[in-house]
Amino acid sequence: MPRVKRGVNAHKRREKTLKYTKGFRWGRKSKERAAKEALLHAWTHAFRGRKEKKRVFRALWNVRINAAVREEGLSYSKLIAGLRKKNVKLDRKVLSEIASQSPAAFKKIVALAK
Repeated sequence: MPRVKRGVNAHKRREKTLKYTKGFRWGRKSKERAAKEALLHAWTHAFRGRKEKKRVFRALWNVRINAAVREEGLSYSKLIAGLRKKNVKLDRKVLSEIASQSPAAFKKIVALAK
């Protein structure tokens, strides 16, 4: 049986690992063992971060909407409840954009919700 030489595959795998760790600090960008460990942590945080980003943005939109609604003499929860009753299908992302970009249009939405 002929022997299998695996040098090319092993080298490619190591280079791929080091490519992912480009920009990391200290030996984690150049030492294979440290790089593998760093990637395990980095990818875990990246996965969690993608989920967390959605929560963070929704909270930001809520704060923006609340700030804009308070100027109109209403609370955030009352606005959302009013929009539900009137069957207005605007999500929080769009509402926050309208509140920051065009306050006149947002006033009309608030008037509708009242």
